[in-house]
Amino acid sequence: MKSIGNIYLCWRKGQSHRRHLVGIIRRNATEGVRFSYIKKNIQAAIQDGFSPYTEFPDVEKIYTDNVLDIFGQRLMKSERTDIQSFYDFWEIKPEFKTDKYYLLAHTQGMVTTDNFEFLADYKVRKDLSFVTDLASVRSRKIMPGSIKVGDFLTFETEPENEFDKYAVKVFKDGIQVGYIKKIHSRVFFPGSAKNLKIKVKALDQNGIISRIFVKVSF
Repeated sequence: MKSIGNIYLCWRKGQSHRRHLVGIIRRNATEGVRFSYIKKNIQAAIQDGFSPYTEFPDVEKIYTDNVLDIFGQRLMKSERTDIQSFYDFWEIKPEFKTDKYYLLAHTQGMVTTDNFEFLADYKVRKDLSFVTDLASVRSRKIMPGSIKVGDFLTFETEPENEFDKYAVKVFKDGIQVGYIKKIHSRVFFPGSAKNLKIKVKALDQNGIISRIFVKVSF
């Protein structure tokens, strides 16, 4: 758990649209779990069509009640018969299967009914390991077969990127295949992060490769 910092609520209009960091979830021993919107980012998101999360409608308020219970509704129900496959894909450690903060961080809380994601600000530790999907993959029209499950990818930080100073480009055989998602990319910037490995976990492909899931670890 020490590898997980804050969790950012991310929203975008749809596929191939810019991601907006609209909120932040914090957890500490004294104050519990709190959620608030990132006010400086809200206006740009609203111009793109953003509306506040239904259960948290006031962008000026700091929410402290039932934050994890509400966001936790996005998680797969533990009584489902296929729950172990879900845990296996996201590589959930058995001791954290009931920890909603951990589960939101490691599964991104993605559902098919909206465009929210939960992106954890991971910390560099020897036991760091998480699964994520790369950004900007679909637009690159990567042909099936050019990337395979189990392949190791390389990366290059791009601090001069005009949209994100923590941008990280990802390559297969010298050809860029995408970017590490916002917030997840921050873990690549400390000096020790040069030893991080990116391994292809799964692919969505039909005509072109549309999604690349990778495991990031030391």
